[in-house]
Amino acid sequence: MSDRPTAPDPARLKEWEQRTEVPLFASALVFLTGYAVRVLVGAQPWRDIALALVAATWLLFVVDYGVRLRLSGLGIRFVHRHWLDTAVLLLPLLRPLRMVKVYTAVQQRRAGPGLSLYARVMTYASLSAALLGFSSALAVYHQEQGAPGSTIRTFGDSLWWACATLTTVGYGDAVPVTPVGRVIAAFMMACGLALLGAVTGSFSSWLVEVFEREDEKRPPGSA
Repeated sequence: MSDRPTAPDPARLKEWEQRTEVPLFASALVFLTGYAVRVLVGAQPWRDIALALVAATWLLFVVDYGVRLRLSGLGIRFVHRHWLDTAVLLLPLLRPLRMVKVYTAVQQRRAGPGLSLYARVMTYASLSAALLGFSSALAVYHQEQGAPGSTIRTFGDSLWWACATLTTVGYGDAVPVTPVGRVIAAFMMACGLALLGAVTGSFSSWLVEVFEREDEKRPPGSA
């Protein structure tokens, strides 16, 4: 990877992103399915098929990253300037965080009106929370199953833990004990606070806007 920037081509870069964002999101779902099979299914040949799916979809992510790096003209600066894309390449289970770009790509292909700002924020946060919660539950279960002293013994336990962590409840009946599991838990706590704050903030703003419109409709002097 050269650190010398090439001539940028913003038009082609934008076109590439618009054309590939939705297929890449579908590929991310295939990646997640393959990873789930690897974690939850112990029988062959399903594990080998799942591994092939995971490898093939990750290769698509690498190709996409390389093309966008080339078209951006930033050279090595693309890596830290687009840190989220870099993180998603290294950890494809984080791809739900790109839901905003997926929505934008879909909306640009439609002729009809889009969702309101509040609806977009709440939809993005809800979908991101669901996909991140499922991904994290898989990753934690992969690390915790069979670990000495683990309270997460089944995938159901891991899903319960993910729900409690994302909603910032934290009952404490199921907690990770492995170092990797605890790193994932810390990340989930941060994401839970951010996503929950986005949803509650947008919902509160929407309610205020509705009440303000109702007040404007009342005749002057009415109680």
